[in-house]
Amino acid sequence: MSKEPVAVVGIGQTKHVAARRDVSIAGLVREAARRALDDAELDWADVDAVVIGKAPDFFEGVMMPELYLADALGAVGKPMLRVHTAGSVGGSTALVAASLVAARVHGTVLTLAFEKQSESNAMWGLSLPIPFQQPLLAGAGGFFAPHVRAYMRRSGAPDTVGSLVAFKDRRNALKNPYAHLHEHDITLDKVQASPMLWDPIRYSETCPSSDGACAMVLTDRAGAARAPRPPAWMHGGAMRSEPTLFAGKDCVSPRAGKDCAADVYRQAGISDPRREIDAVEMYVPFSWYEPMWLENLGFADEGEGWKLTEAGVTELDGDLPVDMSGGVLSTNPIGASGMIRFAEAALQVRGQAGAHQVDGARRVLGHAYGGGSQFFSMWLVGSEPPG
Repeated sequence: MSKEPVAVVGIGQTKHVAARRDVSIAGLVREAARRALDDAELDWADVDAVVIGKAPDFFEGVMMPELYLADALGAVGKPMLRVHTAGSVGGSTALVAASLVAARVHGTVLTLAFEKQSESNAMWGLSLPIPFQQPLLAGAGGFFAPHVRAYMRRSGAPDTVGSLVAFKDRRNALKNPYAHLHEHDITLDKVQASPMLWDPIRYSETCPSSDGACAMVLTDRAGAARAPRPPAWMHGGAMRSEPTLFAGKDCVSPRAGKDCAADVYRQAGISDPRREIDAVEMYVPFSWYEPMWLENLGFADEGEGWKLTEAGVTELDGDLPVDMSGGVLSTNPIGASGMIRFAEAALQVRGQAGAHQVDGARRVLGHAYGGGSQFFSMWLVGSEPPG
């Protein structure tokens, strides 16, 4: 028996900010969920199950928060699943929800991811010791900066590429009312003059720490037929993982990322992603990861990704727009960041992305990664049903 087609009929986000002190975690997630249901013109009773995800519980210090969030999400008496795959969790949460619809276990599933980072200190929460190395890193940037330097040496990329990505994404964020950072006075000179945090990563080339939530309503073909507006259709989705450390690991272009993308392309019938995919919502917490992931995902040959960035290909009006919403560089409630990428991809193919809409976007990739570049989740959505 073939899989049931999966449609995205509702999308909701909170306004992402540094601190939402006006709401509890329950209030935050309910806000996003209510907006997704309103978008689908559905109510809590129309939902068969809820799939929720977030990053490590120590970020807020509330263990297994899904247990007390059931009431806020209309999940009392219904199946509720929790997903956790580090920073990629927003994407993998959506994929778990999609699998329940595709397998015909449930007809309509509410999926949601969140983080309320203001109730903790994520930078120090991520300052974990690396085996057999001196304890000199602070935050995720300290872990990833050596990988970026390795990419620069391998590719010969000039040291200005990271600032080009940051300048682009922060300008894109100005067109997205939900984005956290709205820097109206941003200039390339300001990005390049910002303090160096982890060589070669500057302050303006890093993601913020955000409070926020994102939700989607996924449904089957019958549910899509009842939707008030055209849905986004899932054409392919996959997850892959690999250890943090192992002999031969390529930290610049991890095997798990390549395999995950290849699986999604196979499912969607994509043979040339550079030509057949219209745009990408890519998980880029540090600006240099745009050219690195362009290569990892098959949009550029090894060592050539930075040239696409430098040539303006990834600009909003470029040939392959990347992070039209402003991306993780502008909004980063860690547990939700991957789902925002997936949701923004769906908004594009539904033609509902507003000022950051890509004209004629019919196939868009949503991408997330987490851990030590070891957990990957991706989906490709389209404006037409698969097949």
